[in-house]
Amino acid sequence: MHLDRRTFLAASAAALTMPAEAAVAPLAKGVRIAPDREEMVPVEGGRIYVRVNGDLAGARPPIVFAHGGPGSSHWYWLNATALADERAVILYDQLDSGRSDHPGDPKNWTVPRFVGELPAIAAALGVKRWHMLGASWGGTLALEYAAQRPRELASVIIQSPLVSTDIWLRDAKRLKDAMPPDVRRLLYLCDTPGAAPEKDCEAATDAFYAHHVRRFDPPPAVQAYKDALPRSFSPDVYNHMWGRAEFTASGTLKDYDGRALLKRLDPERTLFVAGEYDEAIPSTVAGFAAEAGAPFREVPGAAHTAMNDNPEAYLAMLRPWLAAHDRM
Repeated sequence: MHLDRRTFLAASAAALTMPAEAAVAPLAKGVRIAPDREEMVPVEGGRIYVRVNGDLAGARPPIVFAHGGPGSSHWYWLNATALADERAVILYDQLDSGRSDHPGDPKNWTVPRFVGELPAIAAALGVKRWHMLGASWGGTLALEYAAQRPRELASVIIQSPLVSTDIWLRDAKRLKDAMPPDVRRLLYLCDTPGAAPEKDCEAATDAFYAHHVRRFDPPPAVQAYKDALPRSFSPDVYNHMWGRAEFTASGTLKDYDGRALLKRLDPERTLFVAGEYDEAIPSTVAGFAAEAGAPFREVPGAAHTAMNDNPEAYLAMLRPWLAAHDRM
């Protein structure tokens, strides 16, 4: 769920495990790095940063994107601003993330409070109807929000979601066990604090992330935007709600189970998505889609950060889906 792969700290481990195709990701055509509009929207606990590209009063409903983490930020959705040629694109930082206020109070770090940021954004921007796309932890928020069947929701795209922590950890173990032996040994050893040098644990974790979280580094324009954020990742939120790494759950989400919500989704307005190499294993996400009676699509050549790894394929998938559901 953490969509911000850290810098490798052990070159030898990186050399052994970095995917051969790892390079700089492409920038989608038509991306708008700078926002057309910015707002600080009041929510429970503080204010959140919201940016808009495109015309909110246009003929087509806008789309809002929810980032993962918990504790990441909106920067890796910049490729999605290419959609602003046909509809408004809304990106935002959850409370305690990115450009949003950072009160640092754990009482704010609950699923219902984070879901409550969505209607606050819609009200502040005057949005009557919109599409939503959430990825990873943002996919959890999309699941929770869409299960309420809000009248303003034209459609929902749930990408690489945390639906059940038990299932997430089961799949993480499967992926860990498929890593090279030295990395696999470290990944398990490092689950016990102090059992291995921190730099070795960092390197092994990053090797896993390079395979299954982000296979390509961001393009320079996106990297520069990320570097200019006051916080591109908030470890306090991530550690409190999740834990040390993607495959270790010790935080408040350790018992999360949203499977019952799948039956409450509107299957005609719901699309599930995963990357080909995703840590949210495609067959698992396809199974969630089947439970909901909804379609599933796979982004080729992409890991967990599918919009970063293969933006053109992802956008080509999104455009017809959104158009088909604009007036449903």
